[in-house]
Amino acid sequence: MAQGNKDAYTDKQKRKAEHIEDGYENKGVPHDEAERRAWATVNKDDGGGKKAGAGRGQPTGHPASHEGGHKGGEAPAGRSAEQRSASAKKAAATRKRNAEHRT
Repeated sequence: MAQGNKDAYTDKQKRKAEHIEDGYENKGVPHDEAERRAWATVNKDDGGGKKAGAGRGQPTGHPASHEGGHKGGEAPAGRSAEQRSASAKKAAATRKRNAEHRT
């Protein structure tokens, strides 16, 4: 089990960790590692367990679940239309050549 007592977490955080853990196990990650990663993700998203004080009940932005989407699209945006077109033509020629080779 993940280290530490999980009583300080809300029910929502516990459900979230369980869901993340199931996702990792479906990908073939061992149970202990999946549990460790799940709680690390909950801590990254929510900053740990329950905290006292005004404004602490605000919803999270779920930063870990959105992290991967920011990287895509940056490379093509830095290339000219001619460069993208040349790349597409080269890819089409490769696909055609591979299709002919398979038959």
